Amino acid sequence: MKPTDRSSPGIDAYVADVFDRRIQDTMLRQILGVFPEAERSILADQVGMLAKRLDSLVEATNKVREPLTLEVMLTRLVALITEAFDADRSSLFLYDADSDELFSRIAQGDLIDEIRFNASDGVAGAVFRSGDTLVIDDAYSDLRFNPHIDQQTGYKTRTILCVPVTTRSGDVLGVAEVLNKRVDVFTDTDSALLKAFTTHVASALENMQLVERAQVSMREESRIREVTQAISSELDTDRLLRKIMSLSTELLDAERSTLFLHDPIKNELWSRVAEGINQKEIRIPFGVGIAGEVFTTRTPINIADAYADSRFNKHVDQETGFNTRSILCVPVVGKHGIPIGVVQVLNHKGGPFTARDQLRLEMVAAQSAIALDNARLFREVLEERNYSDNVLRSLTNGVLTFDTRQNVVKINDAAARILKCDAERILGATASNIFRGKNQWIIESLKNVALTKLAEISMDAEILNVTGETLSVNLNLSPLIDSVGDLLGSTMVIEDITNEKRVRSTMARYMTREIADQVLEQGALVLGGRSQLATIVFTDIIDFTTLSEHIGPQGTVTLLNEYFTEMVEVVFAYHGILDKYIGDAIMAVFGAPFPSPRDADNALCMAIEMQRVLKQFNHTRHAANQPPVKIRIGINSDQIVAGNIGSERRMDYTVIGDGVNLAARLESANKQLGTNFLISGMTENLLQDSYHMRELDFLRVKGKTNPVPIFEVLGYGNDPLSAQKSRLLASFAKGLQTYRKRDWLSAARHFKAAVEIDAHDEPSRIFLKRCENYSVKPPGDDWDGVWTLYEK
Repeated sequence: MKPTDRSSPGIDAYVADVFDRRIQDTMLRQILGVFPEAERSILADQVGMLAKRLDSLVEATNKVREPLTLEVMLTRLVALITEAFDADRSSLFLYDADSDELFSRIAQGDLIDEIRFNASDGVAGAVFRSGDTLVIDDAYSDLRFNPHIDQQTGYKTRTILCVPVTTRSGDVLGVAEVLNKRVDVFTDTDSALLKAFTTHVASALENMQLVERAQVSMREESRIREVTQAISSELDTDRLLRKIMSLSTELLDAERSTLFLHDPIKNELWSRVAEGINQKEIRIPFGVGIAGEVFTTRTPINIADAYADSRFNKHVDQETGFNTRSILCVPVVGKHGIPIGVVQVLNHKGGPFTARDQLRLEMVAAQSAIALDNARLFREVLEERNYSDNVLRSLTNGVLTFDTRQNVVKINDAAARILKCDAERILGATASNIFRGKNQWIIESLKNVALTKLAEISMDAEILNVTGETLSVNLNLSPLIDSVGDLLGSTMVIEDITNEKRVRSTMARYMTREIADQVLEQGALVLGGRSQLATIVFTDIIDFTTLSEHIGPQGTVTLLNEYFTEMVEVVFAYHGILDKYIGDAIMAVFGAPFPSPRDADNALCMAIEMQRVLKQFNHTRHAANQPPVKIRIGINSDQIVAGNIGSERRMDYTVIGDGVNLAARLESANKQLGTNFLISGMTENLLQDSYHMRELDFLRVKGKTNPVPIFEVLGYGNDPLSAQKSRLLASFAKGLQTYRKRDWLSAARHFKAAVEIDAHDEPSRIFLKRCENYSVKPPGDDWDGVWTLYEK
C-alpha cells in the first residue's frame, strides 16, 4: 500500500484554531451551513468529537508545562499521545545539532531508554528533513521503514503516523511518531490533530532543551576545572600519564584513552601506559597511522567508523581482542608551539564523537602540555641533586625552591642575577625577608600554593630587585608534592622579560617576526626615534555605528575580532606593521622602522588585497545571514617621526606627523567624494608598478596651505577595464581638465556624459553639481581649483 501525506490543509487550520481557542459558534454554523441537512448532523458529531479530543489534549498539555526534566516531559507526552490516538506506542524524537541525530530519552514497549540515529534515517528522518507529515498504512511496504527494531523486540509495526514537531515560527525541533492504531488506520484528522498538538507543546520542549543544555554546559565547565586542577597538581610523569588518560576517558564518556609522547632521539611516539593493554610501553614509528598523522599535521582527526578508514591499524585490535568503533585524536602542543605528543580516545559510548567532544579533548590536551612540561622540569630537580644543580645553573630563568616554612632551599645563578642578590646569603632565608614592600604579593601567592597545592602563574608581573630596580617578569609558583601527596615545599620560576624577551613579545603583536628580529638586533637605534619616509594606511568600516547597533554588543565584538584577524594577516603578508586599532579603524605603516623602495607599492597591494579578502569575508557572512562589511581606505607617503612614544609605564612604537594626519583625512574624504580608496600624489609618485587610477581633485586640509593631488585607485594596471569604465574615465578626465580651466559648460558636458555612462559614479555627479553651481555663481579670481576639507 502506498504511503501518503494525507494531512488536509483545511483540517490543519481548523485544528490549530481549536487549539488556540479562536473558533466561535458562528464559524461552526458557517462551516456546517454549506453541507446538506442529511450530512450536517453527522459532521456536527464529528466536529464535536474532534473538539473533545482537542480539549482533552490541551488540558493534559497544560499539566505537562509544569517544571520538569526533559526525560519526564517526554515520558508524559508520549503517554498522552499514545492514549489520545488509541495506539500501541508512540515516540517523540528531538534533534541534536551537535551530532546531527534524532534522539528520544524514552520509548514505550521493549525499546531502550535512549534511542539515537542519523537525522536522515528511516521514516522519522524523512519527516524531519522534509517537514512533511507521513501517514503509512503498511510499514513494511515503505522502503524508508527500518524493520531492525521489530526484529530485535518481536514487535510488529503495521501503521505509522509521523509528523514534524514545529514551532509557531516554523523551526523543526524533531518528530512525533505514533505506531499501530488499535482500530482501523490513521486518518487525516489524526494527522492534523497530532500536528497541531505537537506545535502546541513545541515551545515547552524547546525551553526544556535550552535548560538542559545550560545545565550540561555548567556541569562540563565544572568538570573541566576539576580536570585542570587534577592534572596541574601532578608532577610524577607516570602518574600524570595515567591521570590524563583516566580523566580523558571519563570526561568524554569513552572506553579507552592513550597519551603518546614524542621521543625526539628515536623519532618515535611512545606511551608507557595505555588503557586496556597489558604491556608496559608501546612505541610506534613517527608519522605512522592516525596518531602519527595528527602529530605531524597538528590537526585533530575524528573518525566515526574506524574500520572504514584506511589509516586505522586493525593489528592492535586483533592482538588485544578490543573492537575499535570510533576514534578522536588531538595533538598535544607545548608552549612554544612545538608538538610533544597526541592524546587519543576510543569508542564514545553515545555514538560518534562530536565537535563538543573535540573541543573538550583539546582543552585537556592544552592543560596536559603544561602539566607535562612542569613534570619534566621538576622531575629533573627532584631526582638527582647534583644533576639538578647543573640544570639550574644552566637555566636562563631564575629558579628558587622553598621548604614548607618558606625558607629558601635552592637558588640558581639566574635568580641571583635577576634579583641582584648574593646567592649564599639568600640560602636559608625566609621568603618574607626577601620579598617585602611592593613584592609582598609574592608571599600571598606562596601561601595560596601551599594551601591549595595548585600552581599559580603571574604573567607580565612587576617585582623590585634588591637595588630597587623594577623588573617585568613571568612568575610561576608550583607546589612540590611527594609520592603520597604530601607537600614538600614550592618552586618559583622567574622569567625576566624586561629587555629582549619583552621587546620581542611586544613587537610581534604589530609586526612580522622578521621585522621584530631586525628591531631586536639594532635595539635603541631603531626605537629611539628618527625621521624617515614612510607610507601610512588608514582603513575604516563604513556606517560602523549603524552596523553595531543592528548586531548588538556581542555581535560587534565577534565581528571586529573576525574582521581584524583577516585584515591584519594581509598587512603582515605585504611587510607592513600594525600601528594600532582605533575603534573599528586600522592604522598600518610601511617603511618604518626599515624603509624599502617598494613601500608605496606594498601599501597599495595590501589595500587591494584587503578588498579582495573582504569580498570573501562578506560571502561567508551572507551565507550566515549577517550584514556585509564595507570599508574606506586612505594612503599617504611623507616624512614622519617613528619611535617609542608614551610614558614610563607604557610605551608604543608608532609614527606621528602631518603625513599621518593626511592619510587619515584621505580615508575620511572618501565620504565626501563617494569613493572607497584614495591615495595622495606623494604616494602616486613613489609607485613602481602600474595601477588603474584617476585623478580626482586637489585637496587642502584645514590648517594647511599647500594642496595635495588625490587619486582614486581602481585596481592593478594589468587587470582589464571594461569598455564602459574606460569611457567613463576618459569623460571624467576631460571634464576635470576643462573644470580647472573654469570652462564650466564644457566641463559639465563631460561630467554629464560620465554620469550617463554610470549613474552611480559619485565623483562625476559631484563635479557636475559643482559646474552647475559655478556656471550660475562663478568663484572669484583667486579660485585655484582646490577643494578644502574642513571635516575630519
